[in-house]
Amino acid sequence: MRAVFWKEVKSYFYSPIAYVLIGMFTLISSIMFWPNLLSGYGEFNGNLGSMGYILIFLVPILTMRIIAEDRKNGTEVLLLTSPINLGGVVLGKYFAALSVFLMMILVSFIYPIILVIFGASITPQIVGGYAGLILLGASFISVGIFASSLTENQVIASIISFVALLIIWIADGIGGMVGGFTAKILYWFSLLSRYEDFNRGILSLSAVVYYLSFISVFLFVTIMIIERRRWSQR
Repeated sequence: MRAVFWKEVKSYFYSPIAYVLIGMFTLISSIMFWPNLLSGYGEFNGNLGSMGYILIFLVPILTMRIIAEDRKNGTEVLLLTSPINLGGVVLGKYFAALSVFLMMILVSFIYPIILVIFGASITPQIVGGYAGLILLGASFISVGIFASSLTENQVIASIISFVALLIIWIADGIGGMVGGFTAKILYWFSLLSRYEDFNRGILSLSAVVYYLSFISVFLFVTIMIIERRRWSQR
């Protein structure tokens, strides 16, 4: 897993993709942050929510190549025909993408620091908002890696990931309209409703467990998809 992790991290930073994504995230976040210099932390938590929305567009780009590129280049065949642990491969790729995302978040720490300089204080809402944003992004990445495992075309992978994340984002609204059992299923996929609790400063253990379970399910399904291709190669 460690070798795969470092290989993927290097590939992100040897190409422009990591720098472009971090730059885009920082630019858009900075534009949204500007009004908070006068309005304080209350509006800043609204910005954290908006950062989550930005991830719907950035995560598909971050993850689109991570497995699809191996299939396109033919390097996946080497993985499928070798005795290597596929779980370690998927986890290595996942943590590599997660590392780039965490660098985005690390850069954004400059915003609450600026607010403190201007007289605001670090509140439970800000801490909870960041904790929720990290869990939300980590969940989004698991969906993106799953989408990348479905096809060798990076563009198609990014589209599948974007559509899936958009549906997850608006799941509560759709569930409210359809009702019944479908609404319960959509609520299970709703990452946003649980994120809002974090953004209010409510650190819920059940919400943390939910996010970790969500990530585990999508990574497990991704491993099963690749495992199925491995058996078809034999």
